[in-house]
Amino acid sequence: MKRNDDLTAPRHDSRFGFKFDPEAFGRFAETIARTLGTARFLAFQTAVVVVWIAINVGLIILRWDPYPFILLNLAFSTQAAYAAPLILLAQSRQERRDRVQTDNDRRTAERTQTDTEFLARELAGVRLALRNVPTTGDLEDQIERVVTAMDRVVERLDRIEGNDGTERTEATADATKPDDAADPADAPEPDDALKPADA
Repeated sequence: MKRNDDLTAPRHDSRFGFKFDPEAFGRFAETIARTLGTARFLAFQTAVVVVWIAINVGLIILRWDPYPFILLNLAFSTQAAYAAPLILLAQSRQERRDRVQTDNDRRTAERTQTDTEFLARELAGVRLALRNVPTTGDLEDQIERVVTAMDRVVERLDRIEGNDGTERTEATADATKPDDAADPADAPEPDDALKPADA
């Protein structure tokens, strides 16, 4: 027995030798359903019915389905007997496709929601991280304060250097000023040996 490659599908009994492709038959059913649901098919069917009735009523020689048009009713019954299952099959295939599409949309929506929540958390973290970061106005205020403080320091240094210069000038003047005249009483007396002899 030949092994079926598709393990997801049930094994079909081929004892009678009747095989068909479900996918191909489904596509055929969808084609028939789309054809039966068009205005062109309704117009064509209406024209066929009118011509059928006109020939079987007006032309006695060509009459093949006299009133009450049993053959026409049989054709409509056959058409309805085949059209209903084909339409149901097409609807089932469309429902399966819609279910798959809905599942895909749901998974996509879940991924999108997850990504959105992740981005929201990241933005909140960035906002919290940037909350303590100074702005341009804060930097300008800080720079202005630093400049003001530096100006005060420079003024203080200039003032200190000016005072030091004045003190150095006074000290230099005191060092270069001549001493007062010595007091004669403080002068030492000459030795006796150096005194001249009495005449």
